[in-house]
Amino acid sequence: MYDRNLDYNWHVDIEFDEDDTHTHATVRAELGGGETMTTLGDAYRHPKDASQPMIGEEIAAARGLIALGTELLQDASTRIEQVTHQPVHLNR
Repeated sequence: MYDRNLDYNWHVDIEFDEDDTHTHATVRAELGGGETMTTLGDAYRHPKDASQPMIGEEIAAARGLIALGTELLQDASTRIEQVTHQPVHLNR
């Protein structure tokens, strides 16, 4: 069915960089075939809010993972269009 062996294990790594009001997440996904995708997510804390680093990390990671999902859908759409020669609109 497939023209190549698929690697069924993908690895996602999330690294955080934080200061007093900002959390930045870098999401790196190692996909099958040696392909890597990197996306970013950010969270900002209003200076008057209490410091809750875990919440900032959750928000930044979620935004980075949403960006990863969007990029994966776009990549899949492009690959389908190359085969079918028809426009593709995958639901998000």
